[in-house]
Amino acid sequence: MSVKIGDRLPAATFRVMTADGPKPRASDEIFAGRKVVLFGVPGAFTPTCHKNHLPGFLAHSTDFKSRGVVEIAVVSVNDVHVMGAWARATAGDDRISFLADGNGDFTRALGLDFDASAGGMGMRSKRFAMLVEDGVVKQLNVEDIPSKADASSAAVLLGQI
Repeated sequence: MSVKIGDRLPAATFRVMTADGPKPRASDEIFAGRKVVLFGVPGAFTPTCHKNHLPGFLAHSTDFKSRGVVEIAVVSVNDVHVMGAWARATAGDDRISFLADGNGDFTRALGLDFDASAGGMGMRSKRFAMLVEDGVVKQLNVEDIPSKADASSAAVLLGQI
């Protein structure tokens, strides 16, 4: 069953790249007592994620902050090194937290996983965007087609806040 508005996010430990190398980051540290935008992508550097989805959140980061969002985070079923490289390549690490869900545990717990094996990518995250307040999903937009970034765009989520 897929996560829905009103649900509490599952506990998880992500990996994030820091100046000192990979470090764990607990979901409670990110979501507890905070207003956070979380968006998920099928894969770092993949065309729609890299050229369409992530750029909107970078461009609207100050707009989200002006509406009380304290953190914007992207999660993907990629390893921490790939997510770190993506953060550097997009110069986005000062505006967005890049969360590696390397084994897909968080994605599966959300019920937002899909099998992309036919394209050689294995298990991946559906494309989504959500507003989370104190660990509870307040808005949720999930794409029906992984190559689309319309319903889950930064502009749509911003309009819902």
